[in-house]
Amino acid sequence: MSMASEQVMDPITLEVLWNRLISIVNEQATALQNSSFTTVVREAGDLSAGVFDTHGNMIAQAVTGTPGHINTMALAVRHFLREYPWETLAEGDSLISNDPWLTSGHLNDFTVVTPIFRCGKPVALFASTCHAVDVGGRMLGADARQVFEEGIYIPILKLFQGGRPNTDLFRVIKQNVRAPELVEGDLLAQVGSNEVGGAKLLEFMDEYDLPSLEPLATAILTSSEKAMREAIAELPQGTFRRAIHMDGFDEPITVQIAITVRGADLFVDYSGTSPQCDRGINVPFAYCVAYTTYPLKCAISPHVPNNEGSFRPIHVSAPEGCILHCRFPAPVGGRHIIGHFLSTAVFGALAHAIPDRVLADGAANIWITQFAGKDRAGKHFTYVFFSSGGMGARPDKDGLSATAFPSGIQGVPAEIIENVSPLVMEKRELIQDSGGPGKYRGGLGQEMVLSVRTTEPVVHSAMYDRTKFPALGFAGGRNGSLGEFFLSDGTRPHPKAQYWLRPDQKVILRLPGGGGFFSPLERDPELVRQDVLNGYVSLQAAREQYGVVLTEDLTVDWEQTQRLRRELSGV
Repeated sequence: MSMASEQVMDPITLEVLWNRLISIVNEQATALQNSSFTTVVREAGDLSAGVFDTHGNMIAQAVTGTPGHINTMALAVRHFLREYPWETLAEGDSLISNDPWLTSGHLNDFTVVTPIFRCGKPVALFASTCHAVDVGGRMLGADARQVFEEGIYIPILKLFQGGRPNTDLFRVIKQNVRAPELVEGDLLAQVGSNEVGGAKLLEFMDEYDLPSLEPLATAILTSSEKAMREAIAELPQGTFRRAIHMDGFDEPITVQIAITVRGADLFVDYSGTSPQCDRGINVPFAYCVAYTTYPLKCAISPHVPNNEGSFRPIHVSAPEGCILHCRFPAPVGGRHIIGHFLSTAVFGALAHAIPDRVLADGAANIWITQFAGKDRAGKHFTYVFFSSGGMGARPDKDGLSATAFPSGIQGVPAEIIENVSPLVMEKRELIQDSGGPGKYRGGLGQEMVLSVRTTEPVVHSAMYDRTKFPALGFAGGRNGSLGEFFLSDGTRPHPKAQYWLRPDQKVILRLPGGGGFFSPLERDPELVRQDVLNGYVSLQAAREQYGVVLTEDLTVDWEQTQRLRRELSGV
């Protein structure tokens, strides 16, 4: 089927070709997950996959992936091309880096970029970013003093050249990590998945007789930019502000945001935000941009494709040296702890302009738990998993419980965790009354009890937040519950530091709940009844927070409920 370049601009043809590109990058991501050696990629989905034009512009991304990977990768590929221009690349090459300031914000994420050639000419690049189970150093955590302590630091280099692996580089990486086979396996999976994407792209170009991808890329990016600008132009003009607060390491962190809508452009300014600190919760600027653009798109234009075109109307700035634009060599291992909260800042500011299109505050950041030590057979192990508290309520729906937003990372089933590591998940359940009361209730947090099957103490690296500042409710909704982290003997370790866990101790994690939306006295009493039956809300909270009186057989006493609600509302 011949396809002249001018035909690419036809809307129907563009839609057909666009959907084909999406199927290609989804196949790339599927190949990566299916060939991954680790549960962090295979089960949790901590990865991204995408296709780029020859200038390094992201054209399309896979459905699977996190904003922190996808949106930083959208900025990173240009850095790879600056280091290795097209004339230095050939078929069979693949590039790699985990530079936090050029790629995904901390050393545990490897970005692999593979150039694709057709008839000897460059046509595209495929890239993927994955969280490595280990990169050496102190182990993933937030308590380092400099980035040099946090693991092996790989500049932009060739991982493969002409189809041959850079064996010296592989040897250096494997020598510096605690799980060399797993790390090497995932890097090979990244290269292989990029090649899968490249092969499918060449089939696509042959089928439609496309000598170049440039006309299609231009059409996609232009239409995405146009749609994004139209969506921005419909917003109220002006500047909208919010300040949010996080636990920090030892001292609280404040993020100040000002969102200005000016015509068809949107400007985000983080002036007034806390300065960078001497612990590993600092955020490289690319990661700040990634978790700013994502919630903006969620609220303003969720149906516009996430690519270079949709980013062009958004302009993000943060003072250099603040915690969202940290200077090298600041420690950045736990950059997600602060970065994930930017969605709450964005939504809080936009609530002044478009209150019907934002979320109440949620748990915001994932809780990352990593253990390392020796199992009962004396073999070294390291294992990391992610868990989530509750999402904030929406203006028309309850928040989702134990669901990661904005990262989108999935929880790993207890059976898999126990099968691949010495960890035991002794308890995992939703926490009653943890979701912020509201007409629409915040998502519930979850409680987990962990122990280790070892004969010696193991290192537990904790990365937990919202233990001091709860998720705030919106428009009369109540706050979600705080998170808690303690041991079975009553010890309360630092929530962002490493410590030694003994085999006779258990770890208790109580993840925070999301904020509610609108007054809980407006919630349908039948929904409150259902929440009580499901164990999400206690009888006491039903009465005291929602003003709903239930009989002994758990039916709504409508007369008593109306009377109590009048009393609670002061009418």
